Amino acid sequence: YDDTLDIISYWIESGEPHQIATVNPEFVMASQRDEQFRSTLNNADLCVADGVGLLWAARLLGRPLPERVTGSDLVPRVARQAAARGWRVYLLGAAHGVADTAARILTAQNPGLRIAGSFGGSPSAQDAPAIVAWVRHAHPDILFVAYGAPAQDLWIAEYGAALGVPVMMGVGGAFDHIAGVQRRAPDWIQRLQLEWLYRLVTQPWRWRRQLALPKFVLAVLRARVRGGH
Repeated sequence: YDDTLDIISYWIESGEPHQIATVNPEFVMASQRDEQFRSTLNNADLCVADGVGLLWAARLLGRPLPERVTGSDLVPRVARQAAARGWRVYLLGAAHGVADTAARILTAQNPGLRIAGSFGGSPSAQDAPAIVAWVRHAHPDILFVAYGAPAQDLWIAEYGAALGVPVMMGVGGAFDHIAGVQRRAPDWIQRLQLEWLYRLVTQPWRWRRQLALPKFVLAVLRARVRGGH
């Protein structure tokens, strides 16, 4: 995570808007069907591997990645750094009240953390101008967006220039995890790289999304054969 934090620090100093996407195999497969989403990921300033499947694929295709960087783990780390460096953080998205709760917990865990604001709810074109105005007025250094994929990434891509926030990142279910709305897999399951299975067992309604995983494996194997690896 240190390299990602260094990049975030550099971007905040630059003051120019940048987008980070936390990519997992579901993103990859969805982007094959959705040209706008694919373009958004390709144009993001930084894509990090939020999923062991991407580490496996990169290694198999001869382009190994250094580590997994999950949104749920990155947000607390960024908050810790923000408290130490005086960065202002804005939390946007998740169900109503969840962002506020996550902000309070992050502040309690990181004394001195400056929360520029928080606003819950799902994205809508009708609300977007007001949300953009609120965020601009708050002048955050970092904007976490928890609208879920691909909505969060498309929203940042569409409004990022108007927002003018140095670091804008889609964080999926990170607010839910921080606020205790959803439990993450125990550490031992994460170490076994079986967090995807834990989510499927505890959130069975995700089974349709999980169908992307075997499709991803097949796509990677086909790419390996075509590439002669």
